[in-house]
Amino acid sequence: MSAESTPGPGIPGEPAAEDPRRRAGGRRRGRRGGRRRGLRATAWTAAGIVLLGGAGAGYLYVKLNGNISSVDIDRALGTDRPEKADDGSENILVLGSDTRSGGNGELGGGADDGTARSDTAMIVHVHEGRREASVVSVPRDTVVDRPACTDTEGGTHPAATGVMFNSAYSTGGAACAVKTVESLTDLRVDHYLEIDFTGFRRLVDVLGGVEVTTTEDIEDPESHLDLKAGTHRLDGEGALGLVRTRHGVGDGSDLGRIQLQQAFLTALLRRVEEIGVLTSPKKLYDLADTATRAVTTDSGLDSVNSLMSFASGLKGIGPERMRMVTMPVRYDPADANRVLIEKDKARLVWDALRNDEPIPAAATEGTDSGRAGDVVSAP
Repeated sequence: MSAESTPGPGIPGEPAAEDPRRRAGGRRRGRRGGRRRGLRATAWTAAGIVLLGGAGAGYLYVKLNGNISSVDIDRALGTDRPEKADDGSENILVLGSDTRSGGNGELGGGADDGTARSDTAMIVHVHEGRREASVVSVPRDTVVDRPACTDTEGGTHPAATGVMFNSAYSTGGAACAVKTVESLTDLRVDHYLEIDFTGFRRLVDVLGGVEVTTTEDIEDPESHLDLKAGTHRLDGEGALGLVRTRHGVGDGSDLGRIQLQQAFLTALLRRVEEIGVLTSPKKLYDLADTATRAVTTDSGLDSVNSLMSFASGLKGIGPERMRMVTMPVRYDPADANRVLIEKDKARLVWDALRNDEPIPAAATEGTDSGRAGDVVSAP
């Protein structure tokens, strides 16, 4: 499996390739119901942009700036939101979309029908001082009451009860996903990052692959994954299969898949640390070009300068400084494919983040997990 080339503005000394997705005037904007760019890795996928810090090429800055797709979530949601924290901490909603548009239909195993859902959702809480982070995965199959919301195109969507969490994104895009998270947690979402299948695959490929160790064989034809127990360097396609599989590990649930995603995130962060800044100018450019094309951001992060500043503040947070948990849930006795929020335990999680404190162990003790926690690890 090899990396797929990405059309781009080119590198010094080489002719630029025309990007058919770019409109005259520069930046692409999110479209409701259309091709939504999205995020699977996490906030640290933007860390590649940090590597541009010493490059200093102004014309490259302009080209990279034009890569970034953004959505104005603050405008869509207005003022009826939780208050911003005043303690220096931040909350970032990280989504991976399974849009079937563009080149994602083949990767996602579905038709190119333009639909999209939030395949993965993580609330990343960066603690005051930016030395530690807490990551809370929200199962896409969680049964929630979705609030009424306005999307970034001005369309309004009524509230709905007893629906899946990922229906918020498919209904009203990024703004409705953020609105639903804020309703569930009473936490202000300060930033938004999203990556889709293609963006995630290309990012892993430009990093040179990510190494993981599996303690048992994993075989899942639906996600095109066939791994024997042992250590593997996964390219983008293999990594995508790993973070999407649910039938090949644990109890076959979305909770087991979340545990694989968290393990892969640890391996991804270690790979970013390995690369560092001692690499070729072309590698620097390729990484920055891929990262800026891969992500959709909120309007507060929609420039190279903003992303560089944001990522620079996160670069000291390695795997050992993160606590990753799954939102406390239990299987729905009425439907084995759905989970219900353990409200008292979940409140412990949200209160800890609101107070910028570590998530207490009691918050996740005794909750359903998916039983895939020891299957994959970073070597």
